[in-house]
Amino acid sequence: MFRMNTASLRATLQQLQQAQHDHLEWYENLIRTIVCRLPCDPRELADNAHHSCRFGQWYYAEASADLRQQKMFEAMEAEHARVHDIAGRLLRETMDGVPLVQAEFDELVAVSSRLRLELDSLRHEVQDILRSSDALTGAYGRAQLLPELREWRELAKRNLQQCCIVFMDLDHLKEINDTHGHTVGDKVLAGAVEYVTGHLRPYDKVFRYGGDEFLISLPGIDLMNAQHLIERVREGFGRVPFVFSEEGHAIHATASFGLTLLEPDITVEESIDRADKALLMAKAAGRDRVVSWNPSIVTGTALKWTPDDDAGE
Repeated sequence: MFRMNTASLRATLQQLQQAQHDHLEWYENLIRTIVCRLPCDPRELADNAHHSCRFGQWYYAEASADLRQQKMFEAMEAEHARVHDIAGRLLRETMDGVPLVQAEFDELVAVSSRLRLELDSLRHEVQDILRSSDALTGAYGRAQLLPELREWRELAKRNLQQCCIVFMDLDHLKEINDTHGHTVGDKVLAGAVEYVTGHLRPYDKVFRYGGDEFLISLPGIDLMNAQHLIERVREGFGRVPFVFSEEGHAIHATASFGLTLLEPDITVEESIDRADKALLMAKAAGRDRVVSWNPSIVTGTALKWTPDDDAGE
C-alpha cells in the first residue's frame, strides 16, 4: 500500500511517467547506435552503466522511500541491470565488427519490454489509487469500503484471517471551522489522515466515510492488539500540529475511535454499526479515547452523546 498523500502520489506519478520516457529514449538511442553502427557513449560500456543512465539516477537516488517499498519497484532493478548488461555486450560486439546475433537482440527487446511493463503496472496502480481516493484527504473512497470489508469477512469465515475495523471521528472540528474557517478545517482533515496513515501498518487502509468520519481496516490482527495499535495512534494524534493559522498558531485536534472485530457470523454492515456504536460511546465518555464494542454499549444508559452535540462537524 502506498502511504503517500495525494500530492505525493501525483508527484510519484509524474516521476514514473518521466522514468518511462527516459528509458524509452535510452532504448531508442541504443537501437539506433547498434543498427546504424554509430559511435557509442563510453559510459554505456562501464560496469555501473545501469546506475549512470537517467533512469538509473532516478531509481537509485531520487525515488521516494515509499516507492522503494513496493514489490514492483524492487523487481525493476534486476530487469534494468540486465538490459544494460545485454546492451553493453551488443555494443562491444558492434564496435568489434561482430555480426548481430538474433538471440541476443531478441533478449534485449524482451528484457526492455518487461521493464516497461513493470513501470506501466506501477504507474497504473498509482493512477488507480488517485482515481479512487478522496480528493480532499487522500483517504480511500467510500465506494471501495464494502467490497474490501466483504473480502476480509470471507477470509474470517474460513478462519484464514481476522480483521478489525475502527471508526475515527475528529473531535470539535466545528469549533476549528468556526474559529479559523473551513479551509483550515479541511487542512486539519487532510493532516489527520496523513498522520494516521503514516502510523498504521503498510496494509491497513483509511476510508473516508463521510464528513469528519473515517473507517480504518486492520487486517490480520485481534481485538486486543488492534486496541493497542489505535491507542498509540490516538496518543500521538493530539500532539501533532496539523496546520498553522494565519497568525502562526499551531492548530491541534484530537479524535475519538470506536473499535470492533469484523465478525464472520454477521453482515459487514452490522459490524460497521457496532464500530459506530463504540465511537458514540467514546464521544459520550468525553472524546479523545478508544472504545471497543461490547454488548453493554447497546443498553439504555450507555449512549448519552448524540450527533447533535457535534453538529456541523
